[in-house]
Amino acid sequence: MEGDLKIFSGRAHPGLAQEICAYLKLPLGKVEAYNFADGEIFCQIEENVRGSDVFIIQPTCRPVNENLMELLIMLDAFKRSSATRVSAVIPYYGYARQDKKDRPRVPITAKLVADLISRAGADRILTMDLHAAQIQGFFDVPVDHLFAAPVLLEAIRKLEIPDLTLVSPDAGGVERTRAVAKRLGAGLAIVDKRRESPNQAKVMHVIGDVEGRNVLLVDDIIDTAGTLHWTVEALRNNGAERILAAGIHAVLSGPAIERIQNSPLEKVLITNTTPLEEKLAQSDKLEPLSVAPLLGEAIRRIHENSSVSSLFV
Repeated sequence: MEGDLKIFSGRAHPGLAQEICAYLKLPLGKVEAYNFADGEIFCQIEENVRGSDVFIIQPTCRPVNENLMELLIMLDAFKRSSATRVSAVIPYYGYARQDKKDRPRVPITAKLVADLISRAGADRILTMDLHAAQIQGFFDVPVDHLFAAPVLLEAIRKLEIPDLTLVSPDAGGVERTRAVAKRLGAGLAIVDKRRESPNQAKVMHVIGDVEGRNVLLVDDIIDTAGTLHWTVEALRNNGAERILAAGIHAVLSGPAIERIQNSPLEKVLITNTTPLEEKLAQSDKLEPLSVAPLLGEAIRRIHENSSVSSLFV
């Protein structure tokens, strides 16, 4: 694409933006953002972006509403500054779990947020492991949907776990888990999970043979770790030996870290789609993996108008 490639970051995850810039051998763009006394967000771009191909790194992680609003304001600022194209890089897409009308009188908030981002000025979206693939269709602009599978595969191979079975904690994650298991030549099991209320899940039974096997749970979001807690208990009751887990988006709210620390889990692989510094300080079972090279390569390819899907072939 014509125009200089420029990377900017909101305040949600500047560390990831720095890693991406290091991979691309580019300086991080200069932008000032702060809150007024009443909480309003102000943003000013401190360099010329006219005619540039701009990428804004901003996962909508906790505090979700604050980071989402900051992203919208930054998008508006860059569009009004005559950038040729503005891409929102959202490694973790907040509100993704509200992706359907599964009860009476509830919103489809994932669609609402997509509309807000599109209307604010995003020409393109780059995101990773959406909770539901159909969210791509909620946007009125092109979406490049990355998967952390290559990063997880490399980390799991390094662990050299014998007799490995990969476990999906629910039916919705089977496709993701099967794809990883296939590339590792590992077994596959599924947990029948019944959700009783938000952030509360109860496991019913395990589908597949885990007795005497080393198992690794693969989930996209670890929030309160309630699903993880019940799933580990079910796997242990079904005779699993070593139990590990991998979570792409380590939200880790409320009692999550305490639950992980007090569980039979040996290790939990997590990626840095959200900030990890405080979380890692609270648990020695968490092992961080960086998605910065993957995001950086995708940004390079989008800028050069080359294939992004070939990253996963």
